[in-house]
Amino acid sequence: MAETHGTCTDRFAPVREALAASLDDKDVGASVAVYVDGEPEVDLWGGHTDAARTTPWERDTITHVWSTTKTMTALCVLMLADRGELDLTAPVATYWPEFAAAGKENVRVSHVLSHTAGLPRFDAPTTLEDLYDWPTATSRLAAQAPAWEPGTEAGYHAVTQGYLLGEIVRRVTGRTLGTFLAEEVTGPLGADFHIGLTAEHDHRVAPILAPPSSAPRGGPPPNPAIPDGTANTSAWRRAEIPAANGHGNARSVAAVQSLLACGGAARGVRLLSEKGCERALEEQFSGTDRVLRVPMRYGMGYGLNGGQLPNPRTAFWGGWGGSIVLVDLDARMAVAYMMNQMIDDGGLGDDRAFLILAAVYEGLSA
Repeated sequence: MAETHGTCTDRFAPVREALAASLDDKDVGASVAVYVDGEPEVDLWGGHTDAARTTPWERDTITHVWSTTKTMTALCVLMLADRGELDLTAPVATYWPEFAAAGKENVRVSHVLSHTAGLPRFDAPTTLEDLYDWPTATSRLAAQAPAWEPGTEAGYHAVTQGYLLGEIVRRVTGRTLGTFLAEEVTGPLGADFHIGLTAEHDHRVAPILAPPSSAPRGGPPPNPAIPDGTANTSAWRRAEIPAANGHGNARSVAAVQSLLACGGAARGVRLLSEKGCERALEEQFSGTDRVLRVPMRYGMGYGLNGGQLPNPRTAFWGGWGGSIVLVDLDARMAVAYMMNQMIDDGGLGDDRAFLILAAVYEGLSA
């Protein structure tokens, strides 16, 4: 069995075994964390940061987590709503007047959180460099017409959601999403998660390893296309792409999301009220996502349990290639799995995270 490092309480021993098995099979390097009642019960890592398996994955190794980033952005928006600075049912144009263009005057903040705003992709030709320029990306979305009547259908806003929510946060607070997250969330919690990574952390990053093979995807081609290796470039790391370019590890993701699992407070820090946390579970859409082409339930910024998980009050999201975070409000538990080897089967990931989660619930029920 592959060697793993870190701590794990006795009841969650199956999680250590599951991580070791994954490292023996498909993973190169990975970390897993489980927080219950706000405290870490699992903080494990193992494997390597490089495909040649020459550099070990260390305790402070971080990696790119793709769309797991969305849960951090959503938490910031929920915090502002909880403080009364932002109304989730208000039109986006209340805070961002230019957004009312092209028939979007009735698009609500909740529509953006639930992928029902009708802006799943950029319509205008868009380059990677455009993604690195905040005014370009946000003004383009402000001018764009919705692809469907907002609120009536869902289509995964893979990259655009972060610009939309980030601009709302910027208009309300005067701060970028990455700055707000650092000052209001990860700073107080001491969590090692970043949207807009500074160069001082580059030496700790496990580069993303592209999928060995990629099954054909349905739907329209991405705009812009994101070539293999993009996530490992300095330009991508330095930019703020709040739907897709967060850097962290399982410990930092679970530490932050444990707040949501525990009624808004963990380890002596309160960032949300209990009622503010419950808002994540308010169903906004249930049906087939027209981009992902699978049945989805969306709450406020999170996917909701569609019957696959043991506890009903469970929210989650994952990143392209395999990472995941799960927040179980019934068990007061947050689980995170972050890795550097992407696997893309043309759908919503692979079975590595599922096997980790199965081991977590085995331990929880012991």
